[in-house]
Amino acid sequence: QMTLAESGGRLVQAGDSLNLSCAASGRIFNSHVMAWFRQAPGKEREFVAAIRWGTGAQYYADSVKGRFTISRDKAENTVTLQMKSLKPEDAALYSCARGNSYDTTPSSYYIWGQGTQVTVSS
Repeated sequence: QMTLAESGGRLVQAGDSLNLSCAASGRIFNSHVMAWFRQAPGKEREFVAAIRWGTGAQYYADSVKGRFTISRDKAENTVTLQMKSLKPEDAALYSCARGNSYDTTPSSYYIWGQGTQVTVSS
């Protein structure tokens, strides 16, 4: 079983850009899907973006489409979330996860990182 570790979260101002990274302790296979979720205090965990490891196909929530970009480095077993034009409603704990097929529901993913906090000032 692999371990995921996120990094890059910090306090930013509305309109700023920020990159988050997720490093896996072992190999990610072509059949896997890597995804980013986020959760604000008192709210449900919500889907942000996902990428198919083998093909690189990308999927995004409507709320972040056009502002966020997900990418992967297969040699380093890392996934990155590039965020632009950040809004106060983007503030949350961002977690990466590994699943066996593409889905937007958290219960479909079996390996999770601890998360990295993104705070957006208004």
